[in-house]
Amino acid sequence: MSFRETLPIDDVLPQIRTAAASSSNLVIVAPPGAGKTTRVPLALLDAQWAAGGKLVLLEPRRLAARAAATRMAATLGEAVGETIGLRMRLESKISSRTRVEVVTEGVFARMILDDPMLEGVAAVIFDEFHERSLDADVGLALALDAQAGLREDLRILAMSATLDGARVASVMRGATIVESEGRTFAVETRYLGRAAEERVEEAVARAVRRGLAEEHGSLLAFLPGQAEIQRVASLLAERGLPPDVDVAPLYGAMERKDQDLAVAPAAAGRRKVTLATSIAETSLTIEGVRVVVDCGLSRVAAFEPDLGLTRLETVRASRASVDQRRGRAGRTEPGVCYRLWDEAATASLPAFAAPEILAADLSGLALDLRAWGVDDPRKLPFLDAPPRPAYAEAVELLRSLGALDEGGALTPLGQAMRALPIAPRLARMALEAARHGEAERAADLALLLSERGLGGNSADLSERLERFRSDGSRRARDARRLSGVWAKQARAAIACDAPADLSDGALIAMAFPDRIAKARGSTGEFLMASGRAASVPPHEPLAAAPFLAVAEVTGRAAQARVLAACALSAEEVERIGAGRIETRDETMFDPASGALRRRRFRRLGAIRLTEQNLPAEPNDESAAILARGAATVGVGRLPWSKAQMQLRDRLAFLRRAEGDAWPDVSDEGLAQRGEDWLAPFIIGRASLAAITAEDLDAALAVLTPFELTRRLEREAPPFFETPAGSRHALDYAAANGPLLSVRVQELFGLAVHPTLAGGRAPLTLELLSPAYRPIQTTRDLPGFWAGSWAEVKREMKGRYPRHPWPDDPAKAAPTTRAKPRGT
Repeated sequence: MSFRETLPIDDVLPQIRTAAASSSNLVIVAPPGAGKTTRVPLALLDAQWAAGGKLVLLEPRRLAARAAATRMAATLGEAVGETIGLRMRLESKISSRTRVEVVTEGVFARMILDDPMLEGVAAVIFDEFHERSLDADVGLALALDAQAGLREDLRILAMSATLDGARVASVMRGATIVESEGRTFAVETRYLGRAAEERVEEAVARAVRRGLAEEHGSLLAFLPGQAEIQRVASLLAERGLPPDVDVAPLYGAMERKDQDLAVAPAAAGRRKVTLATSIAETSLTIEGVRVVVDCGLSRVAAFEPDLGLTRLETVRASRASVDQRRGRAGRTEPGVCYRLWDEAATASLPAFAAPEILAADLSGLALDLRAWGVDDPRKLPFLDAPPRPAYAEAVELLRSLGALDEGGALTPLGQAMRALPIAPRLARMALEAARHGEAERAADLALLLSERGLGGNSADLSERLERFRSDGSRRARDARRLSGVWAKQARAAIACDAPADLSDGALIAMAFPDRIAKARGSTGEFLMASGRAASVPPHEPLAAAPFLAVAEVTGRAAQARVLAACALSAEEVERIGAGRIETRDETMFDPASGALRRRRFRRLGAIRLTEQNLPAEPNDESAAILARGAATVGVGRLPWSKAQMQLRDRLAFLRRAEGDAWPDVSDEGLAQRGEDWLAPFIIGRASLAAITAEDLDAALAVLTPFELTRRLEREAPPFFETPAGSRHALDYAAANGPLLSVRVQELFGLAVHPTLAGGRAPLTLELLSPAYRPIQTTRDLPGFWAGSWAEVKREMKGRYPRHPWPDDPAKAAPTTRAKPRGT
């Protein structure tokens, strides 16, 4: 086939035709603008191996698919639907004459699952494979598997602008690689930077105005998402633009006519500013663009397997992406690219965007692979195998939805879910709703969650549903027709029980039971059953709902914001969550009161639905909790008696004197093993104050083995008996060791200093006057008698003349009394 217009890819078309004739698999690497998307399929149409068969061209986005089909049909002088066909969600133009069928990647995945032989298909061409969408990776793996086992004659081609050709060729069983140098014009890169505190919209608006002032031609600005695009459009309108400039947003959730307007060249004598998401990075050519503004950000879906939650996250674009964006300025003439970061930061960008299969919800993949007959994805030729934890979570979700049995086999319900072209959660919702006569509403809600922008952008799905049903636009009409097909499929797949009056929230909760959320604290603050917090702006009506059924959130855990949800009543939560609600008793220790608190909770995941106060149960678990509580607030808060405190001090003294053979009964030591020594003796106690002296006696007794107890009485006795026959308690907590405070007359006759610990530790003696005032502290009583006693005696004799003050107290008789009057 010959072409009137020459494109860079034309130079290697003969090589591509030759390689495709001799090899089943082919990798084509060509830069943006080379023309591979629209030239390669047409160049292969008349190949002998393709005679009588279709060429299926996969595109990552609907806009790109429509543009490719339109361009190829125009090249042939035909309308789409003749030789060149188009098939995607919401739009299909296929006829008996169709030889090249342009489809979106998701459509192809369903095609091959429904027909593994791919009857009538001569070749499958994966365009822009570098984007590495989940559907593209799955489609390639299934196509290669079908080729190996069923269709040796099937050709598989992978095309890309930025691709590790050798790696892709390896997984495609040594595919031939053909490279095209392409043809691009020089692009000057100007780094404008962006202050950390400056909003990306402000920076982009500033750069757009500068680009229009400094350069001629139309301008393409890249932003993360629809919201940022709309804010930049508003800023440009507020601050004014040259009168010959038109602004055209471009994102996926737009009407087809508006997308076509954004892609079309500017009107004669006018310039255009296209504000686009990454949708404009590849596959599309926007005529007249020679200036690009790149904010350096992309919005991606990040799946959290542990929470079963997909959230939207704004991240730095990869080097491959920013190079693609920059190249858009040099398609037809030399151009300029303004980058809103510093030049040095480019080197720190990731080389490529992470493949979606590594960070996506894999439940749909797991369901498809079960239908394919594969229980382990590593049996298929994936370029990157699905992560095992995420895949295991996906399988577990399918079990909870009833799609898989305990052995992992597809159930009849799972077969019905796979037949619906929507995510497993939404398919489960549609089927359950059909069972109760609500298939249409569930299908509409599923569509709103699958097609962004329909019904507006309100977080309230019920509000979106109302607007969607009254929307007269072409896109909404097409969407309602598709929703009707889904509802019909759901009704055909499942028997209808008695009709039920199900709210929008109840339907959403059927799909996302783990995202039922309960209001807490401030208005608009919610906690989901998964444990994730989420918020709704306080002025939104949803903020006042007692419960929500949440479908989508954005942001990280501390700042997650609800994007799509419906209000839910407590009664609906009870009904829908019946199989998941758990009743559990929790006993905890309240540090403020020093007592146990037992509550009975009914929970749906992390949400407490109801709670009831109950008396603590007299069992081992409660005793252990109370013991741990004592350790938390401090063992000193236990009701120790003086005798028990002295016992602990005696044991601590011997531990210091003799080592670890003696138990550690300090506050810290007891706190570390409270469950061991205390818990067995406080069963039935509900507070620290309720613990008795007998409980603590028993607990302390266990800490000291019998042989140590006997030594304890000998080596650290609680009392000291003086020569006068009186018994005095010893203070083992004194700073300088065990202390005996005693009136000096009671020690007369004592010639040897008393000791403890088997004679190793002298007892500290605090000698008192008859009025119990200290007169001397000593650890050498004989030395005191022989030394400073004489001086003490003179002073004391003057003060207390009625008490005996012998010259040699070591030989004097001890006494507790004063001398009788008259003696």
